[in-house]
Amino acid sequence: MNYMQEAAKQIEEIILSAYTKAVECGALPSASFKSVTVETPKDQANGDFSSTFAMQAAKMLKMPPRKIAEELIKHMDKTVLDGSFFSLPEVAGAGFINFRLNGSWDEKVIRTIFSEGNNYGYTKTDKPERIMVEFVSANPTGPMHMGNARGGVLGDCIAEVLKRAGNEVTREFLVNDAGNQVSLFARSLEARYIQYIKGEDACEFPDEGYHGDDIKELAAAFYEKVSDTYLQKTEEERRSALTEFGLKNNINRMKEDLGRYRISYDRWFFETELHDSGYVKETMELLKKRGVTYEKDGALWLRSTDFGCEKDDVLIRDNGIYTYFAADIAYHRNKFEERKFDRVINVWGADHHGHVKRLKGALDALGLNGTERLEIVLMQLVRLMRDGEIVRMSKRTGKAISLTDLLDEIPVDAARFFFNSRASDTHLEFDLSLAVREDSDNPVYYVQYAHARIMSILRNLESDGIHVPEVKSADLSKLSSLEERLLIKAIAALPEEIRLAAQYREPSRLNRYASEVATAFHRFYTACRIKDAEGDEVRNSRILLCLATAKVIENTLSIIGVTAPERM
Repeated sequence: MNYMQEAAKQIEEIILSAYTKAVECGALPSASFKSVTVETPKDQANGDFSSTFAMQAAKMLKMPPRKIAEELIKHMDKTVLDGSFFSLPEVAGAGFINFRLNGSWDEKVIRTIFSEGNNYGYTKTDKPERIMVEFVSANPTGPMHMGNARGGVLGDCIAEVLKRAGNEVTREFLVNDAGNQVSLFARSLEARYIQYIKGEDACEFPDEGYHGDDIKELAAAFYEKVSDTYLQKTEEERRSALTEFGLKNNINRMKEDLGRYRISYDRWFFETELHDSGYVKETMELLKKRGVTYEKDGALWLRSTDFGCEKDDVLIRDNGIYTYFAADIAYHRNKFEERKFDRVINVWGADHHGHVKRLKGALDALGLNGTERLEIVLMQLVRLMRDGEIVRMSKRTGKAISLTDLLDEIPVDAARFFFNSRASDTHLEFDLSLAVREDSDNPVYYVQYAHARIMSILRNLESDGIHVPEVKSADLSKLSSLEERLLIKAIAALPEEIRLAAQYREPSRLNRYASEVATAFHRFYTACRIKDAEGDEVRNSRILLCLATAKVIENTLSIIGVTAPERM
C-alpha cells in the first residue's frame, strides 16, 4: 500500500469536491481542472502535504490565489474530511493549502508494515509491462572493470525497482562470443600457448592482440590440460579449441565474480545463437526489403543518416562478415519480436551514446518501434580515490583494478551502496578509504548501524523481560510527538520512493531515502525514551515503531543488494 500516494489522491479529491461545491454556491467561477498539484513540504511547519492548486487556478478564475484557497476550505465537506487522513487544512502565504495528517494515517502505516513484512514497498502499476534489463554484458575476453562494477549495480537495482513497482522483469547478460574480438582473442591465446611451450621468440604476438597477463594464464592452463598436443593440429583446430577453453573459463569467472557481487541473471544469451540459427542473416534480409540498405564497395550499408545519424553504418563487410552492429540489431529484434518484451532497457557506458540513435532507427525500420520501446541508460565514468589521490592500480596485483580486485579490498555491501549512490548520468567518485571506515561518515555504515541499533535495543529489552507487544492490541495513537510522527512519515514513503525510482530509472534515490530513515530514527531515539517511557502503552507503541523502522531499512537495503546486520 502506497500511503503517500493515497494521501495525495485524497487531497486531490477533497480540493476538487470543495471546488465543485464552491462553484455550485457561486463562490467561485466555473472552470475545468484535470489534476491538483500536491507536494511534501520540507519544513514541517508548512504541514505534511501542501497544494498549490489556488495558484494554478488564479489565472483561469481571475481571482487572487489566497481568496480561492479560503473559499475552498469554507466549502470542504466535513464528512469527507472525517473519512480521510486529514484534519481541516489551513491557508498559508499567497494561497498554499496546507494539510496535516491525523493519527489514523500513522496507525495504518505501521500496521501495514507489519502485515506486509518483506513485501512492504511492493506496489501495483496501472500498466504492468514485460521488461528486459540487459546490463554488464562485458566482453568475455578479459576481466571485468570498474565500468562493469557500476553498471552491474545500476542494472540490478533498476531491474529490482521495476519488479517491485509491479512489472514482470527479466535480467539478461549478452555474451559477445562472436565477431572480431573473439577472433583476436583466439590469436592472442594461440601466440601465448606457442610461446609458453617454445619460448617468447617462437611466435610473434599480434600487435593488436590482448596483452594482459590473464591471456598468459589461460594459455598456461590450456597447456596443463592438453600439453603440447595442439602444436600438431591445424591452425583452425587450435584456435577453435583455445577459444572454447578461454571463453568457458572467462565466462565461469564472470559468473563467480557477479555471484559474489550478488548479481544473478535469468538468462545468459550467447551471440553465436543468432549467427548459428541464421537470425542475423534473416534480419539483414528484412532490412533490405524495407529499403533502408544499399551496397557500396562490396559491403552492405544501413542508411543511418535517414534516422538523423551523422553517417551510414556497415552491416556486412566486403569480406562477407557481419559487423557487431548487424548482430546487435538482430539481438534486439529477437527481444521484441521473438520473446515479446514490451520494453527493453540497456545499461551502457556513456561512450556508447553514438550507438543509441542508429540502433533505435534500425528497429523503427523493422516496425518494432525502437524509439519508444528501447531505453538506453547511459552511465558516466567512475574515478577511484584513496586518501584524496586517484587510484589506478590494485595494491594486490599492481595492475588496473578489476571487479575481483575491488571486492578483495572492500566489502560487497560498501561496493554496491557506493556504486548506487549517484544518478547514472553523473560522474562517480568512489572513495576506497571511506568505504571501509566504520563510522557515521561512511553512508552504508550509517544506515546499517541504525538497523543494528534497533535490534540491539530490542535484545536489551528482552533481557530485561520486556517483550515485543502484539500489533493488534497496541495503542498506536500514543505515537504523537514530532519525532515519532516524522519517523512514521519517513517509513511510509518507501512504496512511493520505489515507484519514483522505477519511473525515472533512478535507484540512487533509495540510497538517499535509506539515509533519511536512519537520520529520522536516530532523532527519534534521542528524543523518545523507550524502556523508561511514560507508561506501558507508550513504551509498546515505540517498540513497534522501532521494529517497523528496522523492516523498512531492511527492505530498502535489499533493493540495493545490501545486508541489514543485526550486530555491528
